[in-house]
Parts: sequence; C-alpha cells; structure tokens
Amino acid sequence: MSEHKQKTSLAHKLYTGELSYDFIGNRKRWYLVSAIIVVICVLGVAIRGLNLSIDFTGGSEFTVPVQVTATTIDDYRDTVADSGLPELGEIKVNTVGTNQVRIQVRALNAEEINDMTGLLAEKTGIPAEQVTNNLIGASWGQQITQQGVIALVIFLVLVSLMIWAYFRNWKMSVAAIVALLHDLVLTVGVFALLQFAFTPASLIGMLTILGYSLYDTVVVFDKVRENTRGITEQTRSFSEATNLAINQVLVRSVNTTIIGVLPVAALLVTGVFVLGTGPLKDLGLALFVGMIAGAYSSIVLAAPMFAQMKEREPAMVAHRKRLERRDHKPAKKAKATTASVAAGAPVLGAPAAEASLEQAEPIDPVQLGAVPAEALRERQQPRHSTRAQRKKG
Repeated sequence: MSEHKQKTSLAHKLYTGELSYDFIGNRKRWYLVSAIIVVICVLGVAIRGLNLSIDFTGGSEFTVPVQVTATTIDDYRDTVADSGLPELGEIKVNTVGTNQVRIQVRALNAEEINDMTGLLAEKTGIPAEQVTNNLIGASWGQQITQQGVIALVIFLVLVSLMIWAYFRNWKMSVAAIVALLHDLVLTVGVFALLQFAFTPASLIGMLTILGYSLYDTVVVFDKVRENTRGITEQTRSFSEATNLAINQVLVRSVNTTIIGVLPVAALLVTGVFVLGTGPLKDLGLALFVGMIAGAYSSIVLAAPMFAQMKEREPAMVAHRKRLERRDHKPAKKAKATTASVAAGAPVLGAPAAEASLEQAEPIDPVQLGAVPAEALRERQQPRHSTRAQRKKG
C-alpha cells in the first residue's frame, strides 16, 4: 500500500513527467507577471521612497538611566510618540543592560532636544542632567551603503564566474544574474510599499537573500544540465527537457523554501508584534520576501530564460526541426494508407495487417458446407497408384 502511494504521489508524477506544468510554454505569461511586479516596486520606491533609519539619515539619541521592566520599551515609546513633536519618524527604543533605555528619533534642533530631555526626565523622575543625548551623523550610514554596494557588485561578479565555471555556459550566468536582480528589486520595493524602516540590518538581509536565491537557481540548472546532456540524440527538444527538469525539482524547491521561511516568519512576527522595533523586524522582512522571491524567480524566470536563449543556437534549431519532421512523417503515412484503403487498392507495407493474416487459423471448408466430405476425401487421395495396382490393372 505504501509503495503504491509513493508511486502515485505528486512528486513521483512530476518527476516522471506524468503530471507537469508547461513553464517554458507559458514563459511569456510569467515574464509579464514579473514585469508588472517589478514596475510596481520601482514606482513604490520612486513615489513613496524608502523609510531610511537614522543610521542613514542621521538623528538624535537619548539615553535614560532607569530600571528595565517588561513594559519599559512600550512605555517610553508611547511617551515619545505623545510628546507633540512633529514627524519623529520611526521611534526606536531598546534597552542597554538592565538599567538603561536608549531612544532614537530624527535629528532634532536645540529647542526640541530640550523638550525631549525634560519629557524623559519627568517620565523617569530624575533630574534632566542625567538624561544624555547624542547627535548621530549620516556619514556612518553612507559608509555602510557604500560598502554594501561594493559587496553586491563583487558578489554578482563572483556568482557569474562561478556559474560559468561550474556549468560551462555563460547563458546560465546571465539568467541567474537577472533572477538575482529581480529578487533585489522586489525586496526593496516591499520595504518602500510597507514603509518599514530600512536599516543596516535590512541591508544585511538583502545581501543574505542573494545566497538563497542563488541556491534555488543552481539546483534547477543542475537538473537542466542532467536532462539536456546529449540532447541532440534524444527524442525531446531542449525546451521540453528543461520543462521536465523544472517540474522534477518543483516539489523540492517548494519544500525547501517553506522550511526556510518558517523560522524567518517567526522572527518577523516577533519583531513586528512583540518587540515592535529593532533589527529582528528589519532583517526578518528582508529574508522573508527575498527567500520567496528567490524560489519564484529560479522556477519561472531563470530556467525559462536560459532555455529561450539556448533554443536560438543553430544546433538546437536543427535538432528541433529534425523532431518536427519525424513527428510529421507518421501522420502523412497514415493519411496515405487511409486514402488507399478507401479506394480499394491493396495496401503495401502494412505489417500489422499481414501479421494478423498470418496468425489467423485456417478455415475448414467442410465446416462451411461448401465441399462435401466424400469429395474432399477423394481429393485428398494420392494421384499416383502403386506399382502393384498398375500390374493388376
């Protein structure tokens, strides 16, 4: 019973080709869907912009000595939000040890700093002199951005060289880079649309998702290479072999993505609904969106794009034409045979009909009543008499 279930499972049907979805044939539809998503993300960044944290834009930081409790972070966040100061941006509150609270808001002027210092001192019940404040410059965030861009460029170059060296095909490198850029644009666009604060943790998360996306793409490409080895001697085209490879790794990619996304989703929920702020929320959103986008792009973008570029090669064009001629020959032959039979002409070269005639049992004429039994026995007697009979006669 278990063996039967295993043979009829969805994964088995996809692997054997019994059940499959034509990703290659419907690639234009998926290209359009991806293009619409990218346009929405680009418009989101252009219109709404990224909600950069004070690490990138600069801001004011206040440190308050207070005994930390379970409600300290929420209490001080509410106090700062109700201060009446305009457009404070994202209010980041975290604890330092068990006796300090650190609050970060946008850059404040001298008057606003005095008001905020007095409000925090009143909340804590300590003199205002014990509340310290610092001005965070944007130079540190600019350095992080610059280093992140450099790391991204180096990563893309190394990925291109690695894929080319491993698969010996530069077209795979191009398709993989396009899929990676798609994932980056999608992740940045989600940050802009949801207006989550873009922090250094978000930047680290975006660099991390490139590895997940590359992993999914390499898994698909490896199966494509296996299925298309010696493709000119096979009875399927390059696109058909590639589509089979995609379906064969589809369940694996989906399961791997789900297993990887579940703990990331836990981090995201904890950062958003439990802590309300901090690096868990920023890192969790980047990983959550990027991992899903990576699995999506490796299936519907990277592999179909590679197959499309590969099909334009002269060898693949010739192979596809040979398959088309082979498929048309049986149809023409069957049509000619049907026409000959309809005209009453004998059909030559029909092995199935000849074999059926040879295997048919001989018909007994006596059973049919066409020849009497006595006459048949006389016919079966030998025509030449023996020598003794001739002498007697």
